[in-house]
Amino acid sequence: MFRSEDPPPPASIPAQRPPASTHPTSAMLKGDIDSGATGEKVPHYDPGMAQLGTCDEAAGTPPSPERIALARETEAATPATREAADPHGRRAWVLPAFVAFVAAAALVIVGALWLGLPG
Repeated sequence: MFRSEDPPPPASIPAQRPPASTHPTSAMLKGDIDSGATGEKVPHYDPGMAQLGTCDEAAGTPPSPERIALARETEAATPATREAADPHGRRAWVLPAFVAFVAAAALVIVGALWLGLPG
């Protein structure tokens, strides 16, 4: 069954981190981002209108493999950062707890107003 919060393909395709390379490309850097290796997002393919580096190439100044290798190295997140970027991991209880807190607070306010009214 399709749930409304499930992303449609290709966003539902899990992304794998590209292997290390002596001549990395901007597509490999985008693969690092999509795989969650940079800690910026959950590991899923992100369909973009223009791939990373397209504007540089169109301007006639594509990034060199050395610059891309440096970007891949410096953008790599620590395991703790990647773990903290997982919104559905161990903290799946946070949203239900927040909703329960708001509902309980509303009940307390309504109860206090109901008991406090002169009648």
